[in-house]
Amino acid sequence: MGLQVEFCGEWYDLDEANPFQIGREGDLEVDENPYLHRRFLTINHHDGLWWLENVGSRLSATVSDGEGNVQAWLAPGARLPLVFAHTTVLFTAGPTTYELGIVGDEPTFTSAVNEHTEVGETTIGPVTFTESQKLLILSLAEPVLRGRGSTASIPTSADAAKRLGWSITRFNRKLDNVCEKLSRHGVRGLRGGQQQLAVNRRARLVEHSVASRLVVAADLELLEKNAEEAAAAAAEEAAKAEQQTETASVD
Repeated sequence: MGLQVEFCGEWYDLDEANPFQIGREGDLEVDENPYLHRRFLTINHHDGLWWLENVGSRLSATVSDGEGNVQAWLAPGARLPLVFAHTTVLFTAGPTTYELGIVGDEPTFTSAVNEHTEVGETTIGPVTFTESQKLLILSLAEPVLRGRGSTASIPTSADAAKRLGWSITRFNRKLDNVCEKLSRHGVRGLRGGQQQLAVNRRARLVEHSVASRLVVAADLELLEKNAEEAAAAAAEEAAKAEQQTETASVD
């Protein structure tokens, strides 16, 4: 099975005889990002299969098939076989999230087509999200969805809350609820110590949501609609305040 790696529009042909190194240095030099391992991922061919291995010590990667039906969290020291026609890999180093594709011409497995839900509540497996919870996910995933196949920065909680017109308290409460809901259904990387939650869970949530197709680029219309409604509500409140001021002046 021949294999190619695609990153930011550039394609790399892999040789079964030579491991393919991905990181700050290697066959695929992702970025000079100091948070990224010098050697992070390796693709090897042995036992008749291609394998993706995390050779880093701190970072993890989210790996899924092309349709988002099968997903794995590749922790340091872990490896998995590349058996699909198209595999998507997302990982975050510091403030930046990266996405690369791995394409094989003779897949071992073929996944079923995943139908994306377009209505008010979104279900992934047994997990159901309200519209406001989906908006929260979209506010964090927006840069990745708009720049699929490239690099993107995950917004801070404050920036995402501002994008939605929410208070930071409301945003953090919703974020807690979404992460807890996914954690209860087996999504790894959304729980841990307080420092880990603050630093990593937004990125992990984005990786999982994009890789599993919980949110797609077409859903960004919901963000624009929410922004328009928030702007209209703010204008209405401003008009009311101005009217009250004028009434008080007359009195």
